[in-house]
Amino acid sequence: MIVGKVIGTVVSTRKSEKLRGSKFMVIEPLEPMKGYLCQFVAVDTIGAGVGETVLVVQGSAARTEFGREAMPIDAAIVGIVDSCKEAE
Repeated sequence: MIVGKVIGTVVSTRKSEKLRGSKFMVIEPLEPMKGYLCQFVAVDTIGAGVGETVLVVQGSAARTEFGREAMPIDAAIVGIVDSCKEAE
């Protein structure tokens, strides 16, 4: 699971039939979680908005969490973060 900030949206008028009705958001992982990741696109399953900090799952978890096993996705927003504090 990754914590990141929604920094934009992606509009795609032509896409797989299985993705119709899906909203795509551009995610920037927070610095401590960045690792090898740069910005990436995730399907928004909960109605997140630009500027919000979100929880994102990747891989098979992105498909199975919401019964989307047949969808061609590998990242999905599954939560909006209210607060985030590092341990001291």
